[in-house]
Amino acid sequence: IRDEESGYNKNLFCIPKHYEEDLERVFIPHGLILDRTERLARDIMQDMGSHHIVALCVLKGGYKFFADLLDHIKALNQSSDKSVPITVDFVRLKSYC
Repeated sequence: IRDEESGYNKNLFCIPKHYEEDLERVFIPHGLILDRTERLARDIMQDMGSHHIVALCVLKGGYKFFADLLDHIKALNQSSDKSVPITVDFVRLKSYC
């Protein structure tokens, strides 16, 4: 996103009522996030080849993205001619500082 990017008008999206007063604009639409997540899954599968994948999720903020990414990886894994083993684990951080 360029610094001068003004984003999209929030009226173009379905915003939950409890967020309406807190938002002014939407910078990254949900569909674009889903597309990029799928692209990242494809890149991971291509880069890892047939190597075992160890996926580590940082709780609490990353779980939704992590789940979406793993769904895409699993779909790619099922549709390919060879299956890549995946190990999933979680870590909880006390502080980001």
